[in-house]
Amino acid sequence: MRSRLVAPLLLLPFAAFGVTSRGHAVATRVVVPVVERAAINDNRRAAGVLRAGVLTLHLEARLADWHPDGDDAPGATVPALAEEGRAASIPGPLIRVPAGTVVSLTVRNSLAQPLVLRGLGERATASSAVKGDDSMALAPGATRAARFRLDVPGTYYYYGVVNDGAHRTTVDWRIGLDAQLTGAIVVDPAGAPPPNDRIMVFGIWADTVGRTLIHNRRMLATVNGRSWPHTERLAYTVGDTVRWRMINATADFHPMHLHGFYYMVDSRGDGAGDTIYAPARRLRVNTLGMLPGTTATLTWIPERAGNWLFHCHIPEHFAPRGALGMEREAGHAEMGEAHAMNHALEGMNGLVTGVTVKSRPGDVATRDESAGRRTMRLLVRRNAGGLARQPFYEYALAGVSEPPPDSGLHVGPTVVVKRGEPVSITVVNQLDEPTSVHWHGIELESYFDGVAGFSGAGAQISPAVAAGDSFVARFTPPRAGTFIYHTHVSESRQQLAGLAGALVVLEGSTTLDSATDHVVLVTSPPTHEEQLRYV
Repeated sequence: MRSRLVAPLLLLPFAAFGVTSRGHAVATRVVVPVVERAAINDNRRAAGVLRAGVLTLHLEARLADWHPDGDDAPGATVPALAEEGRAASIPGPLIRVPAGTVVSLTVRNSLAQPLVLRGLGERATASSAVKGDDSMALAPGATRAARFRLDVPGTYYYYGVVNDGAHRTTVDWRIGLDAQLTGAIVVDPAGAPPPNDRIMVFGIWADTVGRTLIHNRRMLATVNGRSWPHTERLAYTVGDTVRWRMINATADFHPMHLHGFYYMVDSRGDGAGDTIYAPARRLRVNTLGMLPGTTATLTWIPERAGNWLFHCHIPEHFAPRGALGMEREAGHAEMGEAHAMNHALEGMNGLVTGVTVKSRPGDVATRDESAGRRTMRLLVRRNAGGLARQPFYEYALAGVSEPPPDSGLHVGPTVVVKRGEPVSITVVNQLDEPTSVHWHGIELESYFDGVAGFSGAGAQISPAVAAGDSFVARFTPPRAGTFIYHTHVSESRQQLAGLAGALVVLEGSTTLDSATDHVVLVTSPPTHEEQLRYV
């Protein structure tokens, strides 16, 4: 049986040859350090030993070899957290306990630099602040102990910063190699078994924070230590209750978008406290903005089978990158995206998770073949005024004849439909490169969702719309509201070139002019309750 003990640094001797003063060759021993490989932590196993209401845990910070782009891809040596006697992991060890548990821990800093840890302390309630300072400073080689009680149910985290004096030690400025020093903390209600949920810790290794508006040559965004398409694929069945805990332990903002479905926001927190909402106060959304250092829990029920994405909606955070998040060479990125065989797997990286929803036993797959569909033609074409490296593209709605070409950079025309009205939109690609259209916020069959090479189920996967080709998207919107449609191929380039527009779904007795799609009559505005329902 193999031992689970992993040394922080292995020293492997090998023979080298030198020369004596008399010219004789002699063998010498040279010691070469070998760093352990970091494990990828899916946050399904709680660390430490829980006995009689006390969790005993021994943590260590040490160097580890991290491979976020897959086991066989290039790696980087980064500071990582470990449970004593186990491999270092990214994210760090999960602390998960029932409310009322006392945590008794030690932390050893085996790094060569000073380390500051935060978050290993009591949590706030609605009526009281966190008691004392939960920061822990450790010199190289130092060990410190802490003891605290976790009474407040919620989603939290702890994190570390290598304090070299060159940058701040707060979570909203972590961008470098030490940005993976994060571990989740979950406090479950006492007296009940932990819910069947999944924990996602977001990470980023970049040149700077996004709010500086400085171009990043490196942008490696991860979910639980991996970058798409190497992130874990989650699998559910139609009708399941899905519960996720999200921890944005990065210094960037992330609007987290779920394709094809809406989810309920059950709680939101900042790492120090967590607000769990009453059912009547929970928002129903398809995209939730998460500020740096915040947490959220969500619940949703998949109603349709197929492949779906959950991802940050900032193009830089899921655009295709080179090894370890490095920027591709000029020209190579554009050519690679335009000629990718599978755009979902070859045209995206970063903060993306894939979800597969299976049909229930006995379910029969059906296709929405509603009669009397309203038809539209959406043209995708080049627009005047752009440059060779920065072209302008446009969407145009075509009737009997094609509208005249436009110029400049602007959003596409507003597509107006009605709730419960079956529509059929033919996307005609007049570009010289592939494209696709994602109907953001619309509940529809996976095949028409617009993620080329991924949307669909089984062997029926939707392709990219090739140059000069077309694709017919069919859906019947079940809710009114204002949504968007946009490309989901080469997003960081095609979206910025103009391929996005508004999609309005009207509610009530509304008449549309069939020639212009302009609204002729609209009923009274929705009530506050209706607005919440359609968020």
